[in-house]
Amino acid sequence: MNNIVKYIFKVLLTVLCFFYSPNGFSQENREKFTVVLDAGHGGRDPGNRGNGYYEKNIALNIALQIGKILSENPSFKVVYTRKKDVYVDLIVRADIANKAKADLFISIHCDSHNSKAYGAGTFVLGLHANQRNFEIAKKENSVIFLEENYEQKYEGFDPNSPESVIGLVLMQEDYLDQSIVIADLIQKIFVSDLKRKNRTVKQAGFVVLKYTYMPSVLVETGFLTNKKEGAYLNSKKGQKEMSQSIAKGIINYKELFNNEIGTNVNDSFESDLISDSKDYFELKIQIASSKKNLPLKSYNFKGLSDLSIDKIDNTYKYFFGKTNDYGSAKKLLSKAKKTGYKDSKIVAFKNGVRISLNEFLTSI
Repeated sequence: MNNIVKYIFKVLLTVLCFFYSPNGFSQENREKFTVVLDAGHGGRDPGNRGNGYYEKNIALNIALQIGKILSENPSFKVVYTRKKDVYVDLIVRADIANKAKADLFISIHCDSHNSKAYGAGTFVLGLHANQRNFEIAKKENSVIFLEENYEQKYEGFDPNSPESVIGLVLMQEDYLDQSIVIADLIQKIFVSDLKRKNRTVKQAGFVVLKYTYMPSVLVETGFLTNKKEGAYLNSKKGQKEMSQSIAKGIINYKELFNNEIGTNVNDSFESDLISDSKDYFELKIQIASSKKNLPLKSYNFKGLSDLSIDKIDNTYKYFFGKTNDYGSAKKLLSKAKKTGYKDSKIVAFKNGVRISLNEFLTSI
């Protein structure tokens, strides 16, 4: 009898070990990394018609090819906002991504200009840094005029008003850092693999990015108004190369932020990603700045501890916490804001010298 009990125990133990081991579950039982691919324009909205080409067709072809590449990897789930020549409201595109609980939203477009401008660029949501960025956003946003009741749907947003852009930024603020990273990855591949002119990562006020609750990027694959580049983007070769480059950037992003399928992208940026670097990186939460040199006592900073200070010119910058783990930094930021420091932000240092957060995120 004892031998039977021991045998049953061993069988149960083996089964439990299988199901609880990292490799015990089949891929289908794991949560997949969901990417929403948005082919810009469509249907009654052709997009730009530089040199007689149709932006809507090129964007769709590229999006479908990206999806095909990603779908060959069982760890990806691909969702499209459109798979044929139809118009989809901008807010519906965002709804599709949100309902899919996507990890990433990529919107594909082609640019135009009245000059011989050329090159590929990537955009994240933000205040336009110059008139050119505003004009690009205005052109893409103007399609809302094709939609019924656009005034109500977009809460009075006016694509022609620079002031309206300010209201766009707030909803994507939590995902901006990750959006910049994926945009930068795609942009670098355009330059390194395809030798495209680097138009860099920029910020502009795109409506289609406003309502998404995940890292989101709009890709301008090139200028149809440029004779050589337009022909390239309209060709099978050009569309294949652009698709491969964007897919490669997405795959690199997933590997960087989501090595274990199903982990939260915001919390998966672990310190071991920078452990092999010879440089020393550190993240802190900047909570205040003042002309006064306040003692680093918790009673001076609403009960917060682990404080530090840095003097820049005649101003003292006050920091809370320190870590080289981006996920931990996000939690520290949340704590600082709950304490009352609503304008606090994550700042990065390399070997004790302050750097941009984007440089920290892309230097690994």
